[in-house]
Amino acid sequence: MTDTATTDEVTRLRDAGLAALRAAGDLDELDAARSAHLGKKSALAQVQRTLGQLDDDQRRELGRAINAAREELAEAEAARRVELEAERDRHQLAAEAVDVTLPPRVPRQGRLHPVQETMEAMLDVLIGLGYRVAEGPEVETDWHNFDALNTPPDHPARSLQDTIYVHPIDGQAQVGEDGSTGILLRTQTSPVQIRTMLAQDPPLYVAMPGRVFRADTTDATHLPMFHQIEGLAVDRDLSFADLKGSLVVAARALLGEDVRLRFRPHFFPFTEPSCELDAWYGGKWMELLGAGMVHPNVLTAGGLDPDAYRGFAWGMGVDRLAMLRHDIGDLRLFVENDLRFLESL
Repeated sequence: MTDTATTDEVTRLRDAGLAALRAAGDLDELDAARSAHLGKKSALAQVQRTLGQLDDDQRRELGRAINAAREELAEAEAARRVELEAERDRHQLAAEAVDVTLPPRVPRQGRLHPVQETMEAMLDVLIGLGYRVAEGPEVETDWHNFDALNTPPDHPARSLQDTIYVHPIDGQAQVGEDGSTGILLRTQTSPVQIRTMLAQDPPLYVAMPGRVFRADTTDATHLPMFHQIEGLAVDRDLSFADLKGSLVVAARALLGEDVRLRFRPHFFPFTEPSCELDAWYGGKWMELLGAGMVHPNVLTAGGLDPDAYRGFAWGMGVDRLAMLRHDIGDLRLFVENDLRFLESL
């Protein structure tokens, strides 16, 4: 470049700058072109620094040419920037676009605990048989848990070795206006039977799920806290055949139609006659539940006339059934909260 530039030189620099700005392929190239043709070190800036060497007429003419060139270059740079930014946004949107026709990503979800899942499966079966669900308190009176269920005061189940008492007792029934007044953690969900009979008129078909507590030593088949479901049916013409049919239907619905079952005579103070139901599992018979026809004394304690109504009842451990359904050999696994075990089921 000569020491004193002309308007032709400015025109040449303008044209070169316009070509570079318009040819920029992305924003980085545009920034580089802007710096080269409009920056402080650009050739156009060098020409502007020679204006002081010119006379007034030349300075005005060249100055107008430089300003006009700068305006054109700035406009061209702004227009190209808008185009490149729009193109960048289109590429970005295309790359990040969501195809709404594709199935969504399924977030990791929790699952029901196997004991809770088994309990809900049992309740589904019973509700399908016409039962409704009833619940009661876990902290019960001695009367509801034992006396009303025809359990004599000296029965071993009432001892401190088997029952967890909230209010210590001396080993004897504490009799008040409503019978024994000891307070305990219920050992069975059977007290809900009494509460239901006292509160409602027959016919009754009730399923009673919940937690129960016993002073058991923890091992592979025993826990001090476990889950039960009991069933109670009270109507005018019920028989042992109705009890047996209901239990077979429920057991096959839960364990499969081909499950082997057997009934054995047994004794319970709150039913007469009584039985236990076993299922064949792991090459041996495993106890599923105890059942029987409701004892007349229990009907009387529930405010019903045993000459007018008959009933059957049964109770089973949900945890034991969950062991059968999931082929688990140790009950303690259900309460250890090992996610590796729970997620494997």
